[in-house]
Amino acid sequence: MMTEDFYCDEVLSGKTKVDIVLETDQALAYHHTRPYYEHHIVVIPKIHIQSFISEEEENNDELLIEMMRVIKKVAADMLAQTGSSKIITNLGSYQDSKHQHWHIVSGERT
Repeated sequence: MMTEDFYCDEVLSGKTKVDIVLETDQALAYHHTRPYYEHHIVVIPKIHIQSFISEEEENNDELLIEMMRVIKKVAADMLAQTGSSKIITNLGSYQDSKHQHWHIVSGERT
């Protein structure tokens, strides 16, 4: 059954191959498949969590800490390489795919 979750349906299932930047037991960081910025990395949890403020997130402090470690590392590396980085997550109608994900970006919008 197809859901509206690109990350579970395509990335985590292996259907869509991605260029991995950093991977841990609980998180995956990879180059966006359709970047909106010159430098665009996505960080996702390896389990389905709907959003940053969803109930699943509230009950999983260990995962939240791991996600923040990965986001911090990716953002710091991007800052060192490009001189800037921005960390973005979306909620509600701004969130196209209902799977928690963070964008770490730098450079011009494409």
